[in-house]
Amino acid sequence: MADTSDFRNGFTMVWNGDVWQIIEFMHVKPGKGGAFVRTKLKNVRNGKVVDNTFRAGEKVEEARVERRRFQFLYEDDLGLHVMDKDTYEQTVIPPDFVPGRRFLKDAGDLDVLYHAETDEPLAAEIPTKVDLVVTQTDPGVRGDTATGATKPATLESGAVVQVPLFINEGDVIRVNTETGEYETRVATA
Repeated sequence: MADTSDFRNGFTMVWNGDVWQIIEFMHVKPGKGGAFVRTKLKNVRNGKVVDNTFRAGEKVEEARVERRRFQFLYEDDLGLHVMDKDTYEQTVIPPDFVPGRRFLKDAGDLDVLYHAETDEPLAAEIPTKVDLVVTQTDPGVRGDTATGATKPATLESGAVVQVPLFINEGDVIRVNTETGEYETRVATA
């Protein structure tokens, strides 16, 4: 068992029957009354963020979370088939388990968070920025670089994002998977 003196950013614990991670915390000692710790907690399973206050010295159950690297193989009716990059063991995870799924390409990497004691998968994460090839978009016209206009582009993962007018088919672009927005052109066709 841990207590509030063990709190730090990234600390994971079992609280209210679920696994939570501390995003930020602040120890408060008011002039009157007992000290307490204000925290901002993120649910590891669904990403929900809540604020909670703990009394100083309150006991909590620490949760060990392991991050394992997987490679995406394919998707079918059962879900996403992934392979552990260390053991080569294959497993299936539900598509809604992976936020930003539309940016996951074949043979792309993702991390799956496991509860160390129960070996239960908690969540999956793909990299924040991925490089993808533009497979379909309207051709760019010479001189289309000065305006801030955009056009839709279909990527190799099947996702559609808005890109600047100078992007052409075959170009490799970097996309932020959290916002779903174009960041920069990495290579030209």
